[in-house]
Amino acid sequence: MKNGTKAALHRRNKLLAALEPGDYLRLEPHLEIVDLPRGKVVYQSGEPIRHTYFPHDVVISLVTDLQNGGSVEMAVFGRESVFGFVSALVTRQSLGRYVTQISGSASRIALERLGEVLEQRPTIRRVLFRYTEALLAQTLQTVACNAVHSVEARCCRVILSTHDRTDKDDIPLTHEILAEMLGVQRSTVSSVTSGLQRMGLISQGRGTIRITDRAGLEETACECYHVIRQSFERLLPEVHNRAEPIARPRLVPAKR
Repeated sequence: MKNGTKAALHRRNKLLAALEPGDYLRLEPHLEIVDLPRGKVVYQSGEPIRHTYFPHDVVISLVTDLQNGGSVEMAVFGRESVFGFVSALVTRQSLGRYVTQISGSASRIALERLGEVLEQRPTIRRVLFRYTEALLAQTLQTVACNAVHSVEARCCRVILSTHDRTDKDDIPLTHEILAEMLGVQRSTVSSVTSGLQRMGLISQGRGTIRITDRAGLEETACECYHVIRQSFERLLPEVHNRAEPIARPRLVPAKR
């Protein structure tokens, strides 16, 4: 792969794209591109962290597995993020199970190399620590959301945030993936998505969800979607442009 092609792929990650040229060039030689297929477990809970990942189009969930066999999503990572960094700051062990929900690619860097670069480039360190604060805000808001909001509202939040991270009309979200992200039974997800489809907010294909009325979906979602998004925009204004996915035109379902 040519250097120009590699650089274009690296910069599909918004954090890498937001770095000053000198900072990025210091980091680039240590970055390698990896493919992450759906269902791949990048780290198990308690496993040593050896690499930090900057997603391009892949979507990763950090989930905690419960004794009853269920699981609950604690955080989600897409092209606006980095994962494996926060866990490595203290224990260098994974805080949960990192699993690929939507396949794609990412740039990764060995933890030792990243540490060396951060020592030399404090501006990169500041960007990553501001991202860490935004991630903490997202995690705390998600905890509150899971405790008090309906499955329907939370499902809308997940669909919207996934749409933001993929920019695809047909989002590769299966009922199984949604169930794991929401911490509910698959039958519950089927019931909720069928209701959203009857409302004209989404349409469902084989293993995909298409948003047909984004404005309506935002109205049905809980306020957590906008609270989380605004936290990222406030802390990382150079990464998050308010004119991006929220400004998409409202799609009107075709008449039958």
